[in-house]
Amino acid sequence: MKIIVLAICTPIIFTGCASVMNDSSHPMKVETKTADGQLVAGAECKLTNDYGSITVKSGDTTQVRRSSKDLDITCVQPQNPEAKARAISRANSGMWGNIIIGGGIGAIIDHNKGTAYTYPTWVQLVYGKTLVFDRTSEKEGQPALGLEPTKTN
Repeated sequence: MKIIVLAICTPIIFTGCASVMNDSSHPMKVETKTADGQLVAGAECKLTNDYGSITVKSGDTTQVRRSSKDLDITCVQPQNPEAKARAISRANSGMWGNIIIGGGIGAIIDHNKGTAYTYPTWVQLVYGKTLVFDRTSEKEGQPALGLEPTKTN
């Protein structure tokens, strides 16, 4: 009898696992660099996803609203050409916990809320370039690697 009760209650307890484990936002440090690698602080950077836009000065850390959609970033400063980037949204451990332990209901809830996803935590945009950042390339204490998007015909 105990096993049956446990089997029924476990999915209910873990429903919305990422919602419980993760806030709806997470920190992201945004920096800008010149083509020769010199950091430039103070550029006006706009970060946009399906939940809206926020503005931050380059060199600062801001709270970014989690979403299943990618985050577009544009930084402008009068002395430099525009710097653009896309931060890829990736499922985090809360989503996998939902799928393994809690089942589909929790995964659907967290997907719809965006709490099951995370962006890179540190990006360095380069003036005059458009880069793509993916947190799968992040290493502890270092910015995510920015790659130029590949062109398709």
